[in-house]
Amino acid sequence: MMTMIKTHRDTECDRVAHAVTLTLTQTQAPRRWRRHLAVLTLFALFGTWSASAQDRVNELTVPSVLKQVLLDPTTYVPTIVAWQATRLDWQSSQPFFQNGWFERNARFTVSGRSNDTPITYAEGNRQILVDAVANIQLSLINNISARVTERLLIPRYPNHPRLIRAIGWLERSAMASYLTYRLSAEHFRQWQDNERHANELGF
Repeated sequence: MMTMIKTHRDTECDRVAHAVTLTLTQTQAPRRWRRHLAVLTLFALFGTWSASAQDRVNELTVPSVLKQVLLDPTTYVPTIVAWQATRLDWQSSQPFFQNGWFERNARFTVSGRSNDTPITYAEGNRQILVDAVANIQLSLINNISARVTERLLIPRYPNHPRLIRAIGWLERSAMASYLTYRLSAEHFRQWQDNERHANELGF
């Protein structure tokens, strides 16, 4: 998102898989992330179609999968942290804009070009909210795919349910950590830089 300013800034199983696919096609995530999440989705779809009686044993239903996903902190953490980081970045940029500085990020300029006049503070907050909605779709796609895969693997390997759940937890945690870093780190750095430069310039 905003960088600023160093110049003048996807039966029951099928419905789960369909929901994953629909979300995947709607997300505004970067292309390489969509490819990674598409692989997870296709793996879940293949497992869904190849499982027969095991699906009933495994009780793979839309409500149960969604409940797990919605109660999982890894679904929300990347989006919440990224939203806060971007807001700090945007808020700390305002003194510079008020003193004639330009915005580097083209998505936050009036013209849609880099290094140009920034959009208003309210418009920037709306853009940050739009990005938060897109970001949470990344976590939803990954966590739904991971939970479907976990539900399909446990009846096939009944002697290792704890191992399968542990691997699933590790995958979701690792993905959440990766997304949090990629979506937030630069904004936190820019916020700190903005605060320091504002103090130096007396803004």
